[in-house]
Amino acid sequence: MVRYILTRLLLMLPTLLGVAVLTFLLLRVVPGDVVTLKYSGEGAYVPRETIDAERERLGLNQPLWKQFVDWIWGAVRFDFGTSMWTGRPIAQEIAIRFQLSLQLAIMATIIAVLLALPLGTVAALKQDTWVDYAIRVFSIAGLATPSFWLGIVMILFLLILFRWSPPVTFTPLFENPLANLSLLIWPALAVGYRYSAVATRMTRSTVLEVMREDYIRTARAKGLRERAVVVRHGLRNALLPVVTVIGLEFAFLIGGLVVTEQVFNLNGLGKLMVEAISRRDYTMTQALILLGAAVYVVVNFIIDIVYVVLDPRVSYS
Repeated sequence: MVRYILTRLLLMLPTLLGVAVLTFLLLRVVPGDVVTLKYSGEGAYVPRETIDAERERLGLNQPLWKQFVDWIWGAVRFDFGTSMWTGRPIAQEIAIRFQLSLQLAIMATIIAVLLALPLGTVAALKQDTWVDYAIRVFSIAGLATPSFWLGIVMILFLLILFRWSPPVTFTPLFENPLANLSLLIWPALAVGYRYSAVATRMTRSTVLEVMREDYIRTARAKGLRERAVVVRHGLRNALLPVVTVIGLEFAFLIGGLVVTEQVFNLNGLGKLMVEAISRRDYTMTQALILLGAAVYVVVNFIIDIVYVVLDPRVSYS
């Protein structure tokens, strides 16, 4: 097991390096750069010497291999440099928003798990009954309803009925829990509902498959209570694909809630990514993509470890 963990950790390095190389090259293929975009927005004539001096200050006039080596060496030391657009340290810009995005992803995941596991299990056990049909309608509605549209409906509902709207500024959880939750609970509900719809359908499918296995019939023949058969033998073995779906969705939520963040006026990583790409902010975009890739790699690693805990048949020795 220890050898497997060390091997997986080492395999993360070439994966992240490949992401870094592709990101660096693809950004340079896009026409224009941050200097041209910044000065063209001023609407006045800018001398060529000024543009060249700014590119030299940002290091954009250096050969591509040297730009990449300088950036990757900084990334190895967790020093991503400064933003080409704002001039502020990238680590500081990301840290401000990462706290919000991480908490929102965790809250949405908790809501999704609390909805998906019991609903999916009940739907499988009550197959082709009105309970199953009701849960399937609930999950299909979640898949068909965009989270940002549901967020708009929530805000209108709060305004019309209670004459209240969520706060517009983010407050850390430990500074003021009430203000923090009053801001993030609504986007977490909107995202968590759609997230739970995917997990509910996966839970239902896997539980249905597992409950037809021979060892389930054996457990029932031995006289085990139905609750023990479902929880200990059925649900636990059905959780492996569900955990995969939940983990991958969690990784997506860290930086993929661009429209939802816009609806609820949340200054998270998704909004920062859009701003960085639109401004041709190479260093910021590279750091955010590398962070997203690292989150996916780490989450996949954790999922593999959870497999061992859930299913004793899985062994990495």
